[in-house]
Amino acid sequence: MKYFIKLAYKGTDFHGWQSQPNADSVQERIEKALEILLRKPTEIVGCGRTDTGVHAKMYFAHFETETALTTADFSYKLNALLPKTITIYDVFKVSDHAHARFDAISRSYEYHIALENNPFELETTWQLNQRTFDVNLMNEAAQKLLLHTDFKAFSKSKTDVKNYFCTISEAYWSLDQNRLVFHITANRFLRNMVRAIVGTLLEVGEGKLSVSEFEKVIESQNRSEAGLSVPAKGLFLSNIVYNPTSNF
Repeated sequence: MKYFIKLAYKGTDFHGWQSQPNADSVQERIEKALEILLRKPTEIVGCGRTDTGVHAKMYFAHFETETALTTADFSYKLNALLPKTITIYDVFKVSDHAHARFDAISRSYEYHIALENNPFELETTWQLNQRTFDVNLMNEAAQKLLLHTDFKAFSKSKTDVKNYFCTISEAYWSLDQNRLVFHITANRFLRNMVRAIVGTLLEVGEGKLSVSEFEKVIESQNRSEAGLSVPAKGLFLSNIVYNPTSNF
């Protein structure tokens, strides 16, 4: 039987989602808890990777077991074994063909910037006190992303991917008092892509780069032409949309 886990986590204390040698990860923590509850090693498959320090407001993973689960009770027991920085919202049975990664048709990210210092959000925002940005200009530049599909200019170098094609369906900034947030949705993302896009758009907002120059960065397919990668702590995986034919 196959089950999905719906969860969220604060990534500050973890080296990303994926298990890796000599590093604490979200996947490893959940697999250890599952092993205790199911009394056998149990692998989980996540909906995607998040890097060290990146957070997830919504995340899905799946696992298989021969044990029929009372899902509400199982969620409670999982939470009891996990650190408070990981929260299990739900565990539910799915069809044997459902896949947490491959059935996802879009993913959304948010990048949070605090425009004034806030000691309570040091780990979940990038704090840029006394810096001003032209949000309208950044939104004009962000719309250029929807006109392109090759985002090699924003991809981490030496990454193992077959191509750099992504379809971005939404990209915009919102400003609420002193919180500046970038929102982006696409069918897939490259490693470091959102953080590189944010860093480059901030250059537009500060007048260091024009909108037309931003588009030329995209067309260059050259990472060295784009801006700096912003810190991971402000980045959140915020939503996952699944194919309606997944038959959950």
